Amino acid sequence: MRTFIPGFLFFCLYAVFARWYFICEVRGHCGESEVESVRLKTLDLREGETVILEGFDQFYFEPDSILPDLNENNGQFLDAVVSYLQSNPEKKLTLTGRYLESERYAKAGFFENIGLARAAQIEFLLEERGVLESRMYLDHEALEGDSLPEPILFRIPLPDTSGYRKLQFSFKDMTYSDANFAYNSDVFTPGEGFVNYADSVKIFLDLHPDYRMLIIGHTDSIASEQYNEDLGLRRARSAQVYFRNLGVTSDIHVLSRGETEPVAPNTLPDGSDNPEGRQKNRRVNVKLESTEEVVE
Repeated sequence: MRTFIPGFLFFCLYAVFARWYFICEVRGHCGESEVESVRLKTLDLREGETVILEGFDQFYFEPDSILPDLNENNGQFLDAVVSYLQSNPEKKLTLTGRYLESERYAKAGFFENIGLARAAQIEFLLEERGVLESRMYLDHEALEGDSLPEPILFRIPLPDTSGYRKLQFSFKDMTYSDANFAYNSDVFTPGEGFVNYADSVKIFLDLHPDYRMLIIGHTDSIASEQYNEDLGLRRARSAQVYFRNLGVTSDIHVLSRGETEPVAPNTLPDGSDNPEGRQKNRRVNVKLESTEEVVE
């Protein structure tokens, strides 16, 4: 035991020295906080290949956290994005929140993954600066590896001729896909995000009897269009049953869009299968609508 302690202390001192040498001498970040030392100055805003803003500090998120650690430069970037959107009222913005595979099961509030939750936090900061929620779309991307140097992508979407829908993920217009439905199945297996959301929806509808719910089922493109129309409806009804079992008594309408409104390609450019895209397309969309505004 006496031999172990000096050896352990020597190892600790060596580790501290090695870390200091790497940060101060190799990377030249002495005097900076550890968070600031890992921020790349590669944050940009793009529209296709056109770079609109560039050279800003990347946002930073602690592992498994949805809250950004903001610095002054991040605020300047958000202000510049707002200024661009104000000068171009016809433009919209897509925020893609990224996360590591190791963060796949991190807590994400109402959202089905931490990438969406991170994008929603940035969306909120832009809303505080005056950008309308209707001008922003959210997306997510899972990455391999053990670091996340670029956690948020800011993109102005090009005119879309592909037919892929953009999603907003707001409380009154929420979408759940991911692992909620397996291929060719209408069995609904809600994750923690949906469970949290459904509980809040029940409270909202109890307090707002003038609202109803609309659930829309979607599928990937495998099988026939008629089959997928039926499968989408069965998925919507499965989600409807979940809300009924939760105690929701408001009107719940269900319908299917089948394979007709994909949010991602079902195949890769070479024609091979795209499992990740198909999983995004297997989804239900929950809308909360005021009965005074609904036109049947």
